[in-house]
Amino acid sequence: MNAERPALEGLRIDRTRTSRRNIPVVPIAGTLVAVLAIVAVAVWWLTRVKPVPVRAELARAVVAGTPTTLLNASGYVTARRNATVSSKVTGKILEVLVEEGTVVEAGQVLARVDASNTEASLQLAQAQLDSARQALVETDANLALAETDLHRQRELSAAKIISASDLDRAESNARALRGRHDRTLADIAVAERQVDVWKQQLDDTIIRAPFAGVVTSKNAQPGEMISPMSSGGFTRTGVCTLVDMSSLEIEIDVSESYINRVEPGQPVVATLDSYPDWQIPARVTAIIPTADRQKATVKVRVGFEKLDPRILPDMGVKIAFQSTAPSGPSTAHAMVIVPRSAVRQRDGRDIVWIVHDGRVTSRAVALGAKNGDDVTLTAGLSAGENIVVEGPMDLTDGTPISEINK
Repeated sequence: MNAERPALEGLRIDRTRTSRRNIPVVPIAGTLVAVLAIVAVAVWWLTRVKPVPVRAELARAVVAGTPTTLLNASGYVTARRNATVSSKVTGKILEVLVEEGTVVEAGQVLARVDASNTEASLQLAQAQLDSARQALVETDANLALAETDLHRQRELSAAKIISASDLDRAESNARALRGRHDRTLADIAVAERQVDVWKQQLDDTIIRAPFAGVVTSKNAQPGEMISPMSSGGFTRTGVCTLVDMSSLEIEIDVSESYINRVEPGQPVVATLDSYPDWQIPARVTAIIPTADRQKATVKVRVGFEKLDPRILPDMGVKIAFQSTAPSGPSTAHAMVIVPRSAVRQRDGRDIVWIVHDGRVTSRAVALGAKNGDDVTLTAGLSAGENIVVEGPMDLTDGTPISEINK
């Protein structure tokens, strides 16, 4: 039993001794610092302020003598000469020779009306004229015979061969034939006037252009009835609408409060709604000397300096009444022109964003006249400064930006 005890003791674990490993401290600390640095860089990258893309331009100086806008208004293109061409007689339309967009000359035939009844009446009047002329031939022959007989009777009366009554009868016959001759001449004149009347009525069945222009609408078709006055039913009062394109102008209703800024001959810049980038030079031709009490406006007529085929009747147009009064030297250097989009509102004030060293700074400005897409600044900005014209609305002072090209 004693011999086996040492063998069993050899298998027993001695828990009084603990084995310790040598753990390297420095590598673990370095790894921890690297991880913290990476996390810090990631946090900075995610939370950093990114540059905001904007479009910037340089403010432009206002040169002395440059026209400035005194008043902006809107109106429509109208034609001074336009007409709904109709017929002078009532009748059935046989043919219409024009369509919308047809360019016609003055006197050109536009349509024809049935003239069969008028032609018959003209032929009757012509026959009556021919009859009157034949009656004149007969009367002239009888008159010549009566004049010869009267001359003979006077010779016989002087020789005491015939009685006084025979001479009186010859003279009476001659005077009657002279009267008939004069009446026949009057009948011929009446017949000629009657022929002229029917010829005019026949000519009235041909509808002609009263002036040169362009047909803008076709209002009647062959087979329809037309009349110079409205008679109800399906009777037309016009064949087509004709517009003289050389008489185009602009009509504007200007408020009474601002009519003192407009005068005849004043230069104007017109911009059609259809072509917003096309500035058309124009000039005030007349101020109508009456006001509309309901709208409190005064009508102003503006004429184009040069017409263009793109200008059409009834087009909407924006008007900028200009002033050519030269600005003073100090004013010329103080005023600048910037796009309207560059002016923002903040706390009830007009501001612009100045670009400097990749960041923006707000600056209060004073607005002047507006001209189209531009606005004049009278204070707060100098020519040549770089300003934001397109960008987000939530810009703040110091925001980093990156300029982009349009």
